[in-house]
Amino acid sequence: QVQLVESGGGLAQPGGSLRLSCVASGRIAGIIYMAWYRQAPGNQRELVAQIKHTGSTNYDDSVKGRFTISRDNAKSTVYLQMNNLKPEDTAVYTCNVLSMQGGYWGQGTQVTVSS
Repeated sequence: QVQLVESGGGLAQPGGSLRLSCVASGRIAGIIYMAWYRQAPGNQRELVAQIKHTGSTNYDDSVKGRFTISRDNAKSTVYLQMNNLKPEDTAVYTCNVLSMQGGYWGQGTQVTVSS
């Protein structure tokens, strides 16, 4: 019943910025955390950023200081602001929500960083 839909991906130049959004349809009760993952071809999927129900956040060291995860509970949306993008940020970014109802994944959005 719950679906997550990402948007905001695309092509950016090194040093540029993108803002990803993930909107949840359907009711999600008791959210434990929201997170963004990414996976590049040939690589494992890695956790990029996470925001817990308390509001605390954590980031992969590779993006700390450049990316910011935030949420708008009223809009059932989680964001990932990506600044100072690097070519190694190129990947499919997928949002993930863990709640008391279960875990949910979006379909992913492509981010390409290239000059």
